[in-house]
Amino acid sequence: MLILVSTPIGNLSDISKRAIDALNEADIIACEDTRTSASLFSLIGVKAKKLIPYHEHNADEIRPKIISYLEKGLMVALVSDAGTPLISDPGFRLVRECRQKGLKVSTIPGANAVLSALQLSGLPSDAFLFAGFLPNKQSARKNHLNTFKSVPATLIFYETANRLIDSLKDILEVLGNREMAVVREITKKFEETKSGTVSDLISFYEENAQPKGEIVLVIDRHTDTNDIMNIDELILKTLETSSVKDTAEIVSKITGYPKKEIYKKTLDLKNGKKI
Repeated sequence: MLILVSTPIGNLSDISKRAIDALNEADIIACEDTRTSASLFSLIGVKAKKLIPYHEHNADEIRPKIISYLEKGLMVALVSDAGTPLISDPGFRLVRECRQKGLKVSTIPGANAVLSALQLSGLPSDAFLFAGFLPNKQSARKNHLNTFKSVPATLIFYETANRLIDSLKDILEVLGNREMAVVREITKKFEETKSGTVSDLISFYEENAQPKGEIVLVIDRHTDTNDIMNIDELILKTLETSSVKDTAEIVSKITGYPKKEIYKKTLDLKNGKKI
């Protein structure tokens, strides 16, 4: 059979005895990165017989080989570098093909950053949507966020520390000043959850050192009060009767956007610059 084995996302104690037993019993272990998995296995007492790489870049080539092992009656375990397999990796195609060929698939649950972040956020958990990593480039990131603008569920994204502030600003512009949480280093020594409105979190991270570690963004669901006002139109209308400084203050209070961001946007609009 193919068995999907969850591994720790930080604290090694989160590996289950059942997971260790399955990894030791497996004839072959397919890993996102064999070096990363080998290091983990040495720490948790797994004596792997054969490790093979299975990741986004070689999945099409390796998947038939894994299927052939399974068809010969071998036990294959699938692991990601950390956490639950198939979350943001190509494992679903392997599972789908196993199902199509009548091969048995089982799972050993365990650590998962998405669900842990949702728990820690304090945001509604009755309906949620995980949408993977936010795109690197701003235009693609905004388009991606816009796709989920009206989804009536808590939104969850992965993000890297060096892009956090830029992403928060795009979230504010596209999704509005919602409640959200920035959760990082889950189960590790410096685990931290920062909650507040998007604008509150922008201010916090601009005033403090850039955070480190792996980050999960959890964003409150769409409601009518989250609807985005057309900020440019509001600024231009306010500028008809107010100075740049007063416009920035008024629009900031109305929208919840940081005052200095509105001030810069107001100056650009007044000077006829493209934003």
